[in-house]
Amino acid sequence: MAVVTVADVLTMAPVRAGDPVVVAGHSGLGVEVRWVHTTELADIAPLLRGGDLVLSTGIALPDSDEGLRSFAASLADSGAAGVIIELGRRWTVLPEALVEACDEHGLALVTLPHVVRFAAVAQAVGERVVDEQLEELRKAQRVHDTFTELSIAEAGPREVLEAAQRLTGVAVVLENEDHHVVDYVAGPDDIDPFLADWRIRSRRVKDAGRTTWDHSQGWLVTRLGKRGRDWGRLVMQAPSEPSQRLAAVAERAAAALAMHRLHDRHRDSVIRRTHHELILGLLNDPTDKDVQRRCEIAGLPLTGRQLIGLTIRVHPMPGETSTPLASRVEEVIAATVRAAHDLRTAALVCEVDQEVRALLSLPTRARATKVVDELAARVHRRGRVTIGAGRPANDIPEVDRTLREASQVVASVRDEAHAGARPDVHRLEDVHLRGLLTLLGTDERLVMFVDRELGALRRHDAEAGTDLIGSVRALVENPASKSQAAASLHLSRPVFYDRLAKVERLLGAKLDDPDIRVSLHVALLAQQLLTAD
Repeated sequence: MAVVTVADVLTMAPVRAGDPVVVAGHSGLGVEVRWVHTTELADIAPLLRGGDLVLSTGIALPDSDEGLRSFAASLADSGAAGVIIELGRRWTVLPEALVEACDEHGLALVTLPHVVRFAAVAQAVGERVVDEQLEELRKAQRVHDTFTELSIAEAGPREVLEAAQRLTGVAVVLENEDHHVVDYVAGPDDIDPFLADWRIRSRRVKDAGRTTWDHSQGWLVTRLGKRGRDWGRLVMQAPSEPSQRLAAVAERAAAALAMHRLHDRHRDSVIRRTHHELILGLLNDPTDKDVQRRCEIAGLPLTGRQLIGLTIRVHPMPGETSTPLASRVEEVIAATVRAAHDLRTAALVCEVDQEVRALLSLPTRARATKVVDELAARVHRRGRVTIGAGRPANDIPEVDRTLREASQVVASVRDEAHAGARPDVHRLEDVHLRGLLTLLGTDERLVMFVDRELGALRRHDAEAGTDLIGSVRALVENPASKSQAAASLHLSRPVFYDRLAKVERLLGAKLDDPDIRVSLHVALLAQQLLTAD
């Protein structure tokens, strides 16, 4: 909270006009001034309130040293902010007894060698105090409005932390009940010292109440949830005793986090969201130091490890129509988290575009293939899934590569008849040409190639209602026998041969040419991948 201090008063124009000189109680210059009291009475102390600044000419103050000491002591006992004495009416130099007494009590004692208008001083201080109070009220209203809007919008933890940091300008950390950092927003200073040895330091901070200031750590800590059922804490950087406003922001942020938890059906949603942000961050730029730091804090070591990306596509159970895919994805996420925990494997796990994405961190000597296969087998027991794994990344800059490879591998597996039926883990070496075509994605050159190879057949099928492309697909998928190709379409051989003849006329090429067949086969595979959901 912004306050007006004795030092602030001395900088105001009406006071500066008197050339103020601090003669005692320098340690009291930082005391808050709440109002100004002009008096000539020696026994004014009972009428003062804490924070009153006394203005006087000293005319009626005691003559004796003992009386002056008693006067200073009474002001200090009343909580007076200080005393300003205008010279010339009573004294040209203040008595030594008064100076010594004010120094002893830490009471700021200021002289004004020149005449000033006390009314102008009182007005200036009063206006400044009122302005500061109004500004504090405005800030309090901003805090109230900010967190009310976040609560109504069901804002997530990240948005709440960012709002708290904007309002206070200090670092903010969300930890769970096990003292692990779930998320944080850095302040203007380097965040590393603040986060260093977090769990050890956090365990030392005991909650004396709902909100506690631990001066040894410089933390303002607010408990999340009721005592005995708390599920974490919000920690704000506070190297000096926190203001009421900082405490208010901490408690409003904690309330917003609690509201989010009530709105959210999933107890691990905060961690899930953090994992989601980290995986997207690694895909975008694995060299980002902040993302790397967050991964380490989230329990995923990156340095000197084997890092393996996984993508898991979830399939409906045979004959099942009622269970939404989103529910199945949630079940597979839970199964993946559980499997990683049972295998003592650090992992980030989340959902991206209705697929489960994971990043495993294994020791360099671990048998990565065995661990991935075991995890896949455990996940497969919970539902039909297709699992793709990227090649291990041994350096942090390669993390995005293993994550992308896993996604490309799964996108290449399009045998829907068998998808998810077996717990096999698909890897790049398993997907062959499909993997290459998936890697090319929607590259314009690939699209143009497909159109060149199949465009004439697609246009004929659309206009005539035929299925010449289906005939070509049957031919390339049954290269050893045209009879088997015809049988796969439930056609007689003459009808099938007639269709192939039409294909050759439209393409201006012979289907017996191996190069033509290979080219058409590649085009058909690419078309399938390009048109896949």
